[in-house]
Amino acid sequence: MIRRTALAVLTLPLLLVLAPCVVAGHDAVLPCDADSGVALAAQQAASGITVIDSGVEIRFPEEARFTLEAQSATDIVDVRLRYSVDRMRHIEVVSEGWAGFEPADTVEASWVWDMRKASLPPGAGVTYWWLVEDAVGNKLETPPETMRFDDDRYQWQSITASGFLAGGEGSQGGEVTLYWYQGSESFARELLDECETGLARLTEDIGTYPDRPIQIYVYASPRDLQGAMVFPHEWTGGVAFTEFSTIAIGIAPAQRDWGKRALVHELTHLVVHQATFSPYGQLPTWLDEGLATYNEGALLPELRSRLERAADEDRLISVRSLCSPFSAESEKARLSYAQSYSLVAYLLDNYGQDRMLELLTVLKEGSTYDDALIGVYGFDIEGLDARWRATLSGLEPANSPPVWLSYGPALLFAALAMVVALVGVLAFRRRR
Repeated sequence: MIRRTALAVLTLPLLLVLAPCVVAGHDAVLPCDADSGVALAAQQAASGITVIDSGVEIRFPEEARFTLEAQSATDIVDVRLRYSVDRMRHIEVVSEGWAGFEPADTVEASWVWDMRKASLPPGAGVTYWWLVEDAVGNKLETPPETMRFDDDRYQWQSITASGFLAGGEGSQGGEVTLYWYQGSESFARELLDECETGLARLTEDIGTYPDRPIQIYVYASPRDLQGAMVFPHEWTGGVAFTEFSTIAIGIAPAQRDWGKRALVHELTHLVVHQATFSPYGQLPTWLDEGLATYNEGALLPELRSRLERAADEDRLISVRSLCSPFSAESEKARLSYAQSYSLVAYLLDNYGQDRMLELLTVLKEGSTYDDALIGVYGFDIEGLDARWRATLSGLEPANSPPVWLSYGPALLFAALAMVVALVGVLAFRRRR
């Protein structure tokens, strides 16, 4: 579908104020903001450059083509587009695209945004504006406009739930909107209810909840979902665009049981990412995936059997290795998810919610994985590995050993040295 924003050439500032604008991504014609209309009129009058037409054509998911027609009393020599993507970020980022055109007093310029390099999810918002300059140095900057990178191949319906544990009814922090195009409203409501259950469980387990609005796009099948991605993998069934707080997932109404677990998994990734978003550090993969898998509910029997078999055959993957991205091999990947679930379950069962939230906070502040574990639990990655493996063998009691034991042989040698020194002092006093 082609969507354009039209900006007519008007001779009277009053008409500029009253002229309608179409915001890309919406069908409704909305009135321009009066202030921006007056500002544009003043800029055009001052610069001598006039915008005749401005638009954007979206071909989802491949590209967005921005076009501009402008005129001046002298040749226009420079036209460029500036844009900013609405996403979680540490600093404001403005990108620039140089439009192609032939210099003249009236030009038609265009710039194509190749989405193979951007990988925007459906529904992503982009703010953009044009900069135009003519041969004598006159410059014009158009008011910002908003484009939504919508997947218009389907007729989407939507339902929204507000106040998901982030401050009560009406809170925007926890707002979740679910879009779907196949299945009844009860199907969509069932998925949204599962999201609420998953968020409640996540809050109970680690004490965190969404602080940004979340969008969920439910495609009718994994194949439809893959058609919305530029470079999809054949096994892709769902993906969390964490920086955009957006989930795209393929769930057929007949596969809702699998879909609900997968949806909670991806939702957990979004919320944990929001809670730990920082320029200083990131989560080890086993913790990120372990929290998402744990929040789905009980570990699937197939994954549990893999975990038990690997433990019996001494084929468990080290926790140190699980800090990095998981293997692409199917067998190792499934075992990695099973182990990650078990590691998170071990920490929550033995140390509780407060310690887990503290661990996430310390990692967000930039601590190394070892320092974070030592500071919160009293043992490093190898210490966690040893204690967790002992529970799989049935060697460790239900309650974890005291934290002071976690510091290993160094404390033991220090204690022995103190005892030897004390015995020596007492012997010396006896001889005196």
